[in-house]
Amino acid sequence: MKPNAKVRLFAAAGLILTAGILLGGTPRIPADVEQMWADFDPCEDPLDVEVIRQWNEGGAVCRYVLYTIGTFKGRKARMAAFYAFPKGGKRLPAVMHMHGGGQRASLHAVKYYAGRGYAALSVNWGRRPMENAKPGDPNTDWGAVDPTQKNVPGYFNMKPGPKYLDDRLSPRNNNWYLLTIGCRRGLTFLEQQPEVDPDRLGIYGHSMGGQLTAMVAGSDRRVKAAVPSVGGAAKLPLWGLEGTGARVREGKELYLNTIAGQASSRHVQCPYLFLSATNDFNAPMDNAVKAMALVPHERKRMTFAPHLNHRFTPEHAVCRPLWLDAHLKEAIAFPTTPASELILKQSDGIPLFRVTPDHSKKIAKVDIYYGYGRDPRNRFWRATEAKEAGDAWEAVCPVMDLEEPLFAFANVTYELDREVPMPHGGPVNSFTLSSEFQAAYPEDLKAAGVKATERPSRLIDDFSRGFHDWYRLSPTNPHHWCYATRKPADPKWMGPKGAKLAFEIQTTKPNERLGVVIKTNEWRPYAGRKSVDYVAVVPLAKAGWQEVELAAADFKSGDPKHPVLADWDEITQLMFQPADKALAKMPKSAGAAKEKLWQGDSPRLRNLHWVGGEYTPRRKPYLPDQADKKVNAGKEFQKQFQKGIDDSIRREKLDGAKK
Repeated sequence: MKPNAKVRLFAAAGLILTAGILLGGTPRIPADVEQMWADFDPCEDPLDVEVIRQWNEGGAVCRYVLYTIGTFKGRKARMAAFYAFPKGGKRLPAVMHMHGGGQRASLHAVKYYAGRGYAALSVNWGRRPMENAKPGDPNTDWGAVDPTQKNVPGYFNMKPGPKYLDDRLSPRNNNWYLLTIGCRRGLTFLEQQPEVDPDRLGIYGHSMGGQLTAMVAGSDRRVKAAVPSVGGAAKLPLWGLEGTGARVREGKELYLNTIAGQASSRHVQCPYLFLSATNDFNAPMDNAVKAMALVPHERKRMTFAPHLNHRFTPEHAVCRPLWLDAHLKEAIAFPTTPASELILKQSDGIPLFRVTPDHSKKIAKVDIYYGYGRDPRNRFWRATEAKEAGDAWEAVCPVMDLEEPLFAFANVTYELDREVPMPHGGPVNSFTLSSEFQAAYPEDLKAAGVKATERPSRLIDDFSRGFHDWYRLSPTNPHHWCYATRKPADPKWMGPKGAKLAFEIQTTKPNERLGVVIKTNEWRPYAGRKSVDYVAVVPLAKAGWQEVELAAADFKSGDPKHPVLADWDEITQLMFQPADKALAKMPKSAGAAKEKLWQGDSPRLRNLHWVGGEYTPRRKPYLPDQADKKVNAGKEFQKQFQKGIDDSIRREKLDGAKK
């Protein structure tokens, strides 16, 4: 019997025929990934493909298509998508793109890959309006179920309900199950196209699309290469942080064994590249590493863009098309993952990190990073000086507190033989792979005789290495530039009690208005802490270099419960941007509408430091805060998670903007 017919039986007769035989109408609920997909054949039912529109563009044939996902509870579900391929192409490799949260099928993506010699499909699983739709054009229609973001609780749900399939706790009641079916049917669409080589199918997806990439790669052997980005990580507690991990109230173990990223990772057989950022909110770095460790082969790589959240630098982003080329076209041989070791036993008590990269391609540079933060979303990654030692690179990693863990990794950047065009921005001539990730915990440090030799520093940054410890967004755009760092969250650079934040800034025009933003307690709902953003608006009357000093009380939030920044203890990010952009994100900010746009070039900074105050013992920020003990951790997490999605989409729209 066809898999979709099994669901139709459930709707019509109150029975379910699933993985296994049912007796007396009682379903056998899948307990793991293999059982969840055992009886599903993505090729059995007809696709009933409908071409809504076709046109030629830039040497590619482009189509707006519709195909059948399946029939659920008696109603047919249909997927809208964009499809493109080089005109006249035959036996082409093919890729499927799965969009992220708040996004939609990407015409740009399929045209980009068609230009690289692929047939490409981008599915519109979220049902947002297709970008070139005309009045009356059909869109994705899930029928009797709803796995879109209009049903957000469904991504953490295992319980039965009107929009779900099974009548008891089951992974088939989770949104991800239905979305994976829709995407696996997209692979069926690709392999049935006459211009496609069905033995060369690849997939990729960003954010929620990254989770789908993991689930499709872990359940469908037709996939020959996969690149999840900032999605598909394990859903496990972070070390030393009680209350982190999967937020599923009922059926949590079932969720972890079937839906969570670690469940799919164990079943991935294809070459697998995880593209991410060190401070990603959706796929925390430590859990991404844990998921990749479960992939049961060595044809896997990781690349982490330092300091960033939910986005990448070009040298990291280019790894996606290169990986697909490597395994669907055999166009490039990827270096192996750089080997690494964290050597704790040293005569001076200071740990040493060593990375030994693959020398099969020319190495442009090696960067070694280490950090202490328990929560990777807030961890500041120190970029230490890497020195060559034979065929390896080494750097010391001094420790500040033996009660905290130590993490380290390296990024190895390789030169490319030729420039690679990118979907956005200019071409890239190098790519970066991350090394093996290393971690040492307090018991390891103490057993090895590690000494706490690091000391606080009033100098946060002299910018002698440029913005090496920062991330920058739209840095050359005069209206949207943003400089941000997590450095003050590191105990070495934490602000002394009563100190002032001081810096020098250079502008090219007079009468600019600077917004200095301090973000506090991001991703700490587990500690009962509410995340609050504070802004200090700084008038810059003249052009050229000028000095600024700010007290904690100069930072205002617009939050009646937390109106003014009390001290520097709970900083998670420090950010500089035009005042109008900083105020626009503040709640009920009366001044936002009055702020004019930044007029000159993006500014320069120097001598960022703390003035005055004294260093005193302070409560560690991951510990519960009694003052905010009434914070609802679940609601606060969802609020911050949605804010992360919204911020990511907003910044993507600004990428490349001229005004």
